[in-house]
Amino acid sequence: MKLGRAARSALAAARARRSGVDGAGHPWPPGPAGVPLLGHYRPMLTDRLGFLTNAFLDHGDVVRFHFLGMQATLLAHPDAVEQVLQKNHRIYTKQTRGYGRLREFLGNGLVTSEGDFWLKQRRIAQPAFHRRRIDGFAGVMVQAAEELVGRLARAADEGRAVDVAHEMMEITLRIAGETLLSTDPSDRAQAVGKALDVVLHEANLRINAPMVVPESVPTPRNRRYRAAAKALDDIVLGIIEQRRRGERRDDLLQMLLEAEDEETGERMDDRQLRDEVMTMFLAGHETTANMLTWTLYLLSLAPEHARRVREEAIAVLGDRPATAADCKALQYAKQVLQESMRLRPPVWVVGRSPSEDDFVDGYRIPAHSLVFLSQWVTHRHPGFWDDPEGFDPERFAPDRVKRMHRAQYFPFAAGPRMCIGAGFAMMEGQLLLATLLRRLRFDLAPGHPVEMEPLITLRPKHGMKMTVHHAA
Repeated sequence: MKLGRAARSALAAARARRSGVDGAGHPWPPGPAGVPLLGHYRPMLTDRLGFLTNAFLDHGDVVRFHFLGMQATLLAHPDAVEQVLQKNHRIYTKQTRGYGRLREFLGNGLVTSEGDFWLKQRRIAQPAFHRRRIDGFAGVMVQAAEELVGRLARAADEGRAVDVAHEMMEITLRIAGETLLSTDPSDRAQAVGKALDVVLHEANLRINAPMVVPESVPTPRNRRYRAAAKALDDIVLGIIEQRRRGERRDDLLQMLLEAEDEETGERMDDRQLRDEVMTMFLAGHETTANMLTWTLYLLSLAPEHARRVREEAIAVLGDRPATAADCKALQYAKQVLQESMRLRPPVWVVGRSPSEDDFVDGYRIPAHSLVFLSQWVTHRHPGFWDDPEGFDPERFAPDRVKRMHRAQYFPFAAGPRMCIGAGFAMMEGQLLLATLLRRLRFDLAPGHPVEMEPLITLRPKHGMKMTVHHAA
């Protein structure tokens, strides 16, 4: 029987694996044993964090595995993270299954685009994220936080537990809406939140499924997805149209509308604006909400650190509302957020595909294979973190940060593709955390199950029920 090229290639790869070298004679990285055809697909689907952690602990900084015929390599050492995201970033593309699925909804925004197009978009968008401009949004953040304190104080008076994950999703959605589009989506929060949930849930299913029914097939899931995506498009494109007709607001969308490429004088068209707004909604809403939720959870387990955040907030703010200028003095709140993102990184894995062969620690990384960098794994690397599972915000004291490897901690990625909104997210986190903890204390509700759900972001699978108390 004559074998096709794909089958011959698979057999050659299998022989090479058995011989301990690849087709070019280079040694294979070590890795866990897989099953025929599926490889490591099932453990990557059912226990992603556990699989990656155990692969690193059992096999070291470079680990080979495969699934559905695709070779993948986990790189855990900060030197390798720096090589992929910074030194050799030009050859490490986002032409992966995961990013392909994200493009179906996000389009070619800053997270998913590549090459010259990405560079042009980045140049246009960068001025909108200048520190002075971002500082101007602090008032929106603090007002939303103060109103949330009022609602949660009533829950404390009534002895009610609240789902902090839900509350953080709502407040970051409101802040994203007001700073991006000068509109508070809370008046239609149910519709917007539901549409976002449908889209993100479907994106996760499509990333992980071995086969996906084409979107053109009118299955119930596809119809729900298209309706949700259209609802979000209608909101964003409608607002863009209003701005084109002359309505002007002081928000990120207006900055993006007016921004020009310094080299060409080009501005974004409606489709590009839509893609960037959708990307910022995801990056500025989902990830920040998860950062705050996990922070409040970790502080509930370490009340001494919560007290230090509260004492700092009272010393810096007194009874007045926080401002952007206070962020510099709210240093311990910042350290707590940084340590929270070390242990519970909102973005827990980064995928890349090299356009040509590369070498890491003597092992060949084949062109067009998959490469995984996992914040979850590297943020626990025992060669770079003492007591890796312990919650210790002092790790991020300024004098200790100076001694860190610059790629051992990368919650916002690193290199040229580092998240453009990192400063925005950190300011939002500091202002909200200080405002909340100055007046309130959060305790995990008795018996509430806490389970991590590593989807596009690292979510609490069952929400986060907490009891709220007035701070003593």
